[in-house]
Amino acid sequence: MAKDRPGLNTICTHIGEIEDTQFHGAVSPIYPSSSYAFMDVDVKRYPRYFNTPNQEYLAKKIAALEHAEAAMIFGSGMAAISTTMLSFLKAGDHVVVQKDIYGGTRNLIEEHFANFNIDYSFTDGLGIAHFESAMTDRTSMIYIETPSNPLLKLVDMFAVAKLAKNNNCMTVIDNTFATPIIQNPIDFGIDLVVHSATKYFGGHSDICAGAVAGSQEHMDSIWRMAKSLGGSLSDYTVWLLERSMKTLVVRFKAQQRNARKLANYLNGHEAIERVYYPGLDNHPSHEIAVSQMRGFGAMMSFDLIDSIDAKAFMNALKLIKPSMSLAGIESTVLLPAVASHALLTPEERKSQGIGDNLIRFSVGIESRRDLEADLEQAIVAVSQGALN
Repeated sequence: MAKDRPGLNTICTHIGEIEDTQFHGAVSPIYPSSSYAFMDVDVKRYPRYFNTPNQEYLAKKIAALEHAEAAMIFGSGMAAISTTMLSFLKAGDHVVVQKDIYGGTRNLIEEHFANFNIDYSFTDGLGIAHFESAMTDRTSMIYIETPSNPLLKLVDMFAVAKLAKNNNCMTVIDNTFATPIIQNPIDFGIDLVVHSATKYFGGHSDICAGAVAGSQEHMDSIWRMAKSLGGSLSDYTVWLLERSMKTLVVRFKAQQRNARKLANYLNGHEAIERVYYPGLDNHPSHEIAVSQMRGFGAMMSFDLIDSIDAKAFMNALKLIKPSMSLAGIESTVLLPAVASHALLTPEERKSQGIGDNLIRFSVGIESRRDLEADLEQAIVAVSQGALN
């Protein structure tokens, strides 16, 4: 940690606060106005310009967490991702995309990039040689997501950043699963970091938002595109997000402690075919995780054995909730094949290792023993002799 950089809890609690100079309240006031003065002012503020007081100050918190010069808040993670990519890609450009990425991002690329005459290649694997072989003389961006959704696959950020710089192209990473609490891609040479702030930044399953952080020069370019696309966020939601981020560290670390123990519990269980968690020694990218992360996160996935019906298993859970999103304080499970990656074809899902019995598990802050007991009783309830 830089000597002049506050600790993570201090950043989350205090950086980006708006001082209440009128009534001296302990929390940031909300500035809900959609119309501000324009005469004799230093800054012409407007919600679509991403510079209302609440937008501006929360961006400072996110930038500080990501070791970036600047940041912006968006209406969703996909708004942040699409605006970032379209800010730098133009007709005739080529982008190299990690094979394993969030289904919504892949859909954006496959469904819409052709309309902009932007070419792309998905890597065949996650090693640096796969990225290098996918590049062309028109490659201007490499896009990665590590750990990936939903199989928690990892990419060597330093190697990707070095490859990009040697070929005069930029790098963008989705850092949603890791969060800046355990991973800072900019420190490894990555140019831009995007987040679905709906997830760990919000943390209570009641906010939809996105974020991007990077150098001031890059953020200026994104701002010019963003104010035209209009993906800004309501100041009421910005205020809620700032409130939620005050507890990001304590929430995330509690979730991570539970995840580490539950991954060990599930690993080797007779009803589980395989567990995907970077903290396990048998994870194929465990060494990469150790080298570039300060923890292993609170997300995991696991394959149930074929004789157990995944939907029946989820219906049998009593405490853990089947739910579309992730990273809330409550534990949730999801079937990627019918939810997060439903937009992909069966062949595309199969190529990424996403089977019909794959369960994505977002670990919450509940008692670990209660979560373990719930998983066990659900397995017993649906096994019906499958384990005999």
